[in-house]
Amino acid sequence: MDTRLSNAPFDVEKIRQDFPILTRLVHEKPGRPGKSLVYLDNAASAQKPRAVIDAMANFMAHDYSNVHRGVHYLSQVATTLYEATRDKTATFLNAPSRDTIVFTRSATEAFNLVASSWGGTHLTAGDEIILSVMEHHANIVPWQLLRARTGIVIKVAPVLDDGTLDLDALADLLKSPKVKLVSITHGSNVLGTVTPAAEIARMAHAAGAKVLFDGSQAAVHMPVDVQAIDADFYIMTGHKLYGPTGFGVLYGKAEILESMPPYQGGGDMIQSVSFEETTFREVPHRFEAGTPPIVEGIGFGAAIDYVTALGMGAIHAHEQRLLAYATEKLRAIDGLRLIGTSPTKAAILSFTIDGVHPHDIGTLVDRAGVAVRVGRHCAEPLMERFGVGATARASFALYNTEAEADALVDAVRAVREFFN
Repeated sequence: MDTRLSNAPFDVEKIRQDFPILTRLVHEKPGRPGKSLVYLDNAASAQKPRAVIDAMANFMAHDYSNVHRGVHYLSQVATTLYEATRDKTATFLNAPSRDTIVFTRSATEAFNLVASSWGGTHLTAGDEIILSVMEHHANIVPWQLLRARTGIVIKVAPVLDDGTLDLDALADLLKSPKVKLVSITHGSNVLGTVTPAAEIARMAHAAGAKVLFDGSQAAVHMPVDVQAIDADFYIMTGHKLYGPTGFGVLYGKAEILESMPPYQGGGDMIQSVSFEETTFREVPHRFEAGTPPIVEGIGFGAAIDYVTALGMGAIHAHEQRLLAYATEKLRAIDGLRLIGTSPTKAAILSFTIDGVHPHDIGTLVDRAGVAVRVGRHCAEPLMERFGVGATARASFALYNTEAEADALVDAVRAVREFFN
């Protein structure tokens, strides 16, 4: 299916049948029926389609073995299935080669890999990297750890009041000849803001810097082409893309990966070992020490198959319709403040209500069966930027409906009335 942005029909009711958990009732008690689950916590982790569940179960039941180096039948079958996910991931991101795809155990590990392996060998005291104020802690803390070891300098690009990245401020930061890396989200997990990745890459490269994009949210909601945006690094995670936990992806340009030493040492990433010297495998395997998350890799491959069959463009169009619908209705609630109103954003809605703690919002809407996330969302600097201690966050996925958006709005309105 064509993965370009599309307005093709999207049969969400049929799609919902692929997700067993969506028929679940919550808060069931003796003598009292439960509430239908309205799952709007997708930015934290998405639910899993039957195709992913079955792929993992079938592999464990019929084809399980450790991968790589095994000469017996099951090991070869398992290796073929696992490595097929690398090919699928390369196609999904339009990477130029399967060898530019490094498997990790999470997006967080991928950030730490880049900071340690690339940053630890390519950055020295006084070198600057640029982050944005809307970064997830996973794109902040690894660089702070590197700063403590090497003396690099971290600069922060601000956002405008609507949550849009301030490109003028970014341009000013890039005037420094010491900037070596721009590491910025492609899609904010709090604001929903989708950053202009190709423009950011152009600006960074013109200044002689590399660019890394956190695609943990963006790759779930829209087509991503790492060659078109000219990313040097691109990071994504499996569990937000309807796959299992414990699996992440790092894309890196081949010449950059070749310049990086191993991140961890152990089995599977070595060519030969003696007590005098160890030699390492070629990329990407030199970055994949130890027994990999095999079952999770099989599940992630099935998740890519699933969303590819639906079409990322069709998914994007469906979610954008939900975003517009829910935004309009939430804005009509007195005292509700939306945090992040960029004209280009994913289907994520963070908000506060005057006089109501976000934890109370989350608790009360949950009683109606509506699952949202509350707190700081691993983005404390962004909370400070907008002058809030926390927010409630509703995040939509391909299986959500307008009726579920209505359920959210009704539950939030009831919270407002309760505290009024």
